[in-house]
Amino acid sequence: MGPADASRIVLASGSPRRRELLELLGARFEVRPAPDEEPPRPGEAPTAYAVRAARAKAEAVAAVHPRSPVLGSDTVVEIDGRVLGKPRSTGEAAAMLRQLSGRAHRVHTAVALVVAGRCRSLLDTAEVRFSEINDETIAWYVATGEPLDKAGAYAVQGAGGVLVESVAGSPQTVVGLPLHRLPELFEASGLDLWDFLE
Repeated sequence: MGPADASRIVLASGSPRRRELLELLGARFEVRPAPDEEPPRPGEAPTAYAVRAARAKAEAVAAVHPRSPVLGSDTVVEIDGRVLGKPRSTGEAAAMLRQLSGRAHRVHTAVALVVAGRCRSLLDTAEVRFSEINDETIAWYVATGEPLDKAGAYAVQGAGGVLVESVAGSPQTVVGLPLHRLPELFEASGLDLWDFLE
């Protein structure tokens, strides 16, 4: 990939899932991972945190690639008003999965786009309901290694899909990039998303 330019989107994320979703669209883009997001601030609402983190990622990468539209995204899993981040250990992953078992939780994905130094953002939310999962299933899933780099300790598009009873809202929001909201975000920035598709 050559230097960033105005005809390609710069994806400010190292997430393979977000890359795959943009590839599905046939978008012309390159990947420039942003620095890791800060943790939530004390008392910060999960939705506000998602938006702040998405904007921070897009703005950090846009500072290095000012000529390109830079897309940042952040996904937050919320249950009981608290953010479930990425588990730091297998024990923490198992505890998160026990908390999600048999219940609904919300997944918020914020998307931010920086064009010519101006950042616009939006938020999309889906509700995910887990089946009742027993300790044996949790142990099996944690042993796959999949939960360890995932917010909320699961991947709906991976083996973790076996834990999910239903999704209300866009499954892509749960994966980490609500494609159905991108045309609106680009339009708000004076761009046409379709100009960036092959």
